Amino acid sequence: MTEQQKEQNSAPAEYMRRIRSFVKREGRLTKGQAVALETLWPVWGINAPASSETLNLETIFGRSAPVVLEIGFGMGQSLVAMAKAAPETNFIGIEVHRPGVGACLMEAQAQGVENLRVIEFDAVEVLEQWLPDHCLDKVQIFFPDPWHKKRHHKRRLVQTEFVTLLHQKMKTHGVLHLATDWENYAEYMLEVLNPLPLFENQSEDNTYIARPDERPLTKFEKRGQKLGHGVWDMKFTAL
Repeated sequence: MTEQQKEQNSAPAEYMRRIRSFVKREGRLTKGQAVALETLWPVWGINAPASSETLNLETIFGRSAPVVLEIGFGMGQSLVAMAKAAPETNFIGIEVHRPGVGACLMEAQAQGVENLRVIEFDAVEVLEQWLPDHCLDKVQIFFPDPWHKKRHHKRRLVQTEFVTLLHQKMKTHGVLHLATDWENYAEYMLEVLNPLPLFENQSEDNTYIARPDERPLTKFEKRGQKLGHGVWDMKFTAL
């Protein structure tokens, strides 16, 4: 048996699921991240529900509260910061990059947040099978992969079919918050969402809004600002 096979056989079952909608980008876990995945997952992690069921969010969080879903939280620092700043709200983060999941768990423990849960799985399948309809008050997608080459645009996350699925899981008047540092992708997002009768752009001119205070300014974004890079925020209301 190879060392890779030994490692796979010893991994917790909840980390062995197959990602179906994209190629999972693995990275090397630090010791701290590996320990966090092993010891902190029972506190902040959400496992797949039974095949015939959806998640009961009130049971998971132990209360009834507004729910914010973030898709692709990276290393999780901004997600944890938002959860800490809004203790009255329940936050769920979805990420498939395992080092990022481990880092988020470490940060959640360090900050002592209790209103955050994380999922390591394909977001599309989570939306389709795990979450009940009309359960989300807000969905946020910050800096998704821009797939900047035109022939790869079909791989972009923000597509008509995907945002229609999001709408199905959102409450009426729920908010979809998007942000990207790639102008072409920002324009593409507007092309997808503005014509849809399911959402209303919160911008007065149907374009962009100023960065809302609730979205933390990341180190990456600060560095980009110094280099003159732009960031485009958009908010849409579910109708």
